[in-house]
Amino acid sequence: MAVAGRVWIVGAGPGSPDLLTRRAVACLRRADLVLYDALVDERVLNLARRAQRFFVGKRAGRHALSQAEIHAVMIRAARRGRRVVRLKGGDPFVFGRGGEEVQALQAAGVTYEIVPGLTSAIAAPALAGIPVTHRGLSSAFLVVSGHDEALFARLVGETAPEHVTLVVLMGRRRRAALAGILLERGWAQDTPAAVIADASRAGQQVWRGTVAGLARGEGVLEGDGPATFVIGETAALALAAEVRESEPVRALGADRRG
Repeated sequence: MAVAGRVWIVGAGPGSPDLLTRRAVACLRRADLVLYDALVDERVLNLARRAQRFFVGKRAGRHALSQAEIHAVMIRAARRGRRVVRLKGGDPFVFGRGGEEVQALQAAGVTYEIVPGLTSAIAAPALAGIPVTHRGLSSAFLVVSGHDEALFARLVGETAPEHVTLVVLMGRRRRAALAGILLERGWAQDTPAAVIADASRAGQQVWRGTVAGLARGEGVLEGDGPATFVIGETAALALAAEVRESEPVRALGADRRG
């Protein structure tokens, strides 16, 4: 059977709509159906003016749909000739399960396209004025998930704490335990650390301290939005200009018709 529809796997970036790629905006404006995750900003969704919107997010163990059900919805809609955007925070291939969704589309014979997004692993530190690499301080960076403490321990156990920046996603509720693991693995107590919450949004918050401070339970920020942890010498840098609310996405053509 010929497939009339198609699916775009789209990265929504760290939050603010003016950090979307132009291709992401174009896909949203053409979409008939948008399947979006919990971290997607409402202003981004507003770009899909003609589309039906369907929340499929997962937060702290609460799943609107299982992953298999998300696959089924995408495939069924595409086979009915609909233009589907699977919209994910950050980049779809960085802890976003985008690869699994592409495999499901391939197996079903559904036409798809991957639209990369700006991952929070790099964008959130940058918006706080923290480079993940910096000459003389860090020549590499490691991005890890804080969701699984045992896996985190194995990964950082193989990483020397010198001249590397550690970026942790999805670790907000486990910050003290993760910092404790670093101390056990030989990271110095005074190693600089930072936490960035709601990066790129008007309410962006930044905490700065040390690994020891995190282990003591410091680094608590308001709300329950996405948070990114940066640990290493670059976390002591503050190179960003004053944070302000992002302007509308008019420059991307969001106010055009058609």
